[in-house]
Amino acid sequence: MVNQQEGRTLDLVFSALADPTRRQVLRSLGEGSRTVTELAQPHGMSLPGFMKHLAVLETAGLIARSKEGRVVRCQLDAAPMREAAAWLAHYEPYWSQRLDALARLLYHEQEVHPGAAATSATRGSAGRR
Repeated sequence: MVNQQEGRTLDLVFSALADPTRRQVLRSLGEGSRTVTELAQPHGMSLPGFMKHLAVLETAGLIARSKEGRVVRCQLDAAPMREAAAWLAHYEPYWSQRLDALARLLYHEQEVHPGAAATSATRGSAGRR
């Protein structure tokens, strides 16, 4: 069972990961610390707009910011992602069983009706033209 604090952490992490800009920032930080300017440059948005993305990542605990003189640097903190990965891993057996059952069904259908999947796929795409 997930306690209330863990649930809040998961909510923040999944919310932060939901945005492609934030995922790209995390990918970049996975290669090492970067300045805010370096992180913002490839995204073609205003600095205030980009700072909102950094705030979401920081609130989720996924990045840490530090100031070196006038330069603000960011670093990745992957610990909250480990919690999210552990939560997802709990459901892996369920999905593995479902996917294994689907694979068995498709294999059986292929044995009983060879070529039927290809024929129905062809008919389906022809009907959409």
